[in-house]
Amino acid sequence: MPLSVSLTGALVLGAGFLRPLRHRAVASGRELLGRAGRTVVLWLAGLALAASLARHTFTDIVPQDSPAGVISDLLGDVLDASPELGFQARLGSTLLYGLLWVLGVLAMALLVSRKAPLPTRLVRYQEPVRPAAFAMLVLLLAYVAVGLVTGLVVAATKGHTADTFAVLLLGLPNLVWMALGLGVFASWEGKVEGPFGLPMPHVLDQVLRGEEITTLDVRALAEYDGRAWWLVPAAAVLLLAAAFLMAVRSPARTRLWQQALHFGVAFALTMLAIAPLTRLRASLGLSLLGIFEIDALGGEAVLRPHLWTAVGLALLWGLAAGLLGGLLASPVRRRGDVTRTQPGPGEAYRNTGSAQRGGEGGGPDGT
Repeated sequence: MPLSVSLTGALVLGAGFLRPLRHRAVASGRELLGRAGRTVVLWLAGLALAASLARHTFTDIVPQDSPAGVISDLLGDVLDASPELGFQARLGSTLLYGLLWVLGVLAMALLVSRKAPLPTRLVRYQEPVRPAAFAMLVLLLAYVAVGLVTGLVVAATKGHTADTFAVLLLGLPNLVWMALGLGVFASWEGKVEGPFGLPMPHVLDQVLRGEEITTLDVRALAEYDGRAWWLVPAAAVLLLAAAFLMAVRSPARTRLWQQALHFGVAFALTMLAIAPLTRLRASLGLSLLGIFEIDALGGEAVLRPHLWTAVGLALLWGLAAGLLGGLLASPVRRRGDVTRTQPGPGEAYRNTGSAQRGGEGGGPDGT
């Protein structure tokens, strides 16, 4: 699933859904469901229109100076035919997955927002959930921003501008979120075989190129490019920054072990969500008269994560980062801080923080 356009659409849709709610403290469940229902109906209508128009056929898909190009030209001369590559959308499955996608986006928008109102019965759950969810959003977007800047620099200085922009426009989140997983020592497996290339960095193609399934991890990348080891400290620094952000946004009464647990679970769930999105399977083949397979024009690309290993590693890294982030944030005065003063008439404590709406800070009831 090429995620560059998907991520952009999710951010725009989530922001548009939350904007009318930003000045509200509490909203009823019926009101939120009604607003979500209208958004879903409009989204599915637009998606149906786009899916009905989403079809195209490409020609000249084989480089003319390659062996496959020679065979393709020969077949074209003999049979008056040439290879074509086309696509069209399946309307039913598009609407089904589009429905699941938009519901997921709206739910995540409510999870990460600090100001979006919730039904009264759900307010109590926002303290452990929203700071951690927001920290995960910032972490993922930080990786995308770093990858975008890196890609633009590569396009400007290293050449291969068209290939680099193909990566940025199609699969930038796929690659940078895979880099996050590789940075915490998660691994993938896959292969790339055939005459075609894929929109991915050259070092990935080098590791995966071949007929056998190959394990992809930071060590395998470092064998071709030693700079791959920088993925590990980059992941450590960005995780620590996200954990610090979560701790600062959490109420002051949140204990250190709770911060570590919240961040660890949040990072594990995030890895459980993003690792499957990096899966890839593409096949290309050509048969002559539906009988003879022409191997020179065929190939396959496969990439899949070791999912549960990645989730377990994310949990461990998240626990450690959450603990360190909480320690670093302890000197920072946060919302809901309470300091002891000399007891006055009817007063033993003075609240030095500011109250938050919706139960995020202050007392247990949100005051």
